[in-house]
Amino acid sequence: MGPVSTMVSSTHSCTSRPAESAGRGRAARALLLWLALCWALPALHAQEAARAVALQVERAPEGVFLSAAMQLRLPRLVEDALNKGIAMHFVTQAQVLRQRWYWSDKVQAQAVRYLRLSYQPLTRRWRLAQSSQPLTMSGLGMVLGQTYDALDDALQAMQRISRWQIAEAGAVDEDTAYLVRFEFRLDTSQLPRPLQWGTVGGANWNLHLEGSAPLPPAAPALPETAS
Repeated sequence: MGPVSTMVSSTHSCTSRPAESAGRGRAARALLLWLALCWALPALHAQEAARAVALQVERAPEGVFLSAAMQLRLPRLVEDALNKGIAMHFVTQAQVLRQRWYWSDKVQAQAVRYLRLSYQPLTRRWRLAQSSQPLTMSGLGMVLGQTYDALDDALQAMQRISRWQIAEAGAVDEDTAYLVRFEFRLDTSQLPRPLQWGTVGGANWNLHLEGSAPLPPAAPALPETAS
């Protein structure tokens, strides 16, 4: 009876080892798949954000001007908060970068524009305010405001920028290569504190578009004509 018992226990251990190895193999493959997704999703998000912004950069005697067209889609939670009367703040930023092969790019000039979108339940209208200063300190600068009948109309105004001066004439050199970087994002720091806690790590509050375009070279000077 003793040898029989030994043979049975030996057979059980031999059949359990392949099962354990297969389980570890499945866990390893699942981990590799998860790591691959973690690496790929940011890249896909960056590609999608780049496709959502079309930039046009112009160099003029007065300076550098930027025009942009964005495909702006509000996350569901942002739209719900707006409909409940909570104002949303956005930041538009453009930088003129001097590219350097030996070091990081140098910010040659930059411009920032602040926006606040809000819904007024009494009038059932949407108000969009814009300023070159943070709107919490709107008394320091000029605030431009306009009202709209529908949210789509306000978003149409937000997602199009026409000839925004982002650098003065003397800020860039004519014979130097520059890159213009554009960014549009939701400023969650301006939300009420309970909502700020809910936005930490929350993809439902993520609204960030970016793009870049080279600054075209200066147009050659026209030859002087004899009078």
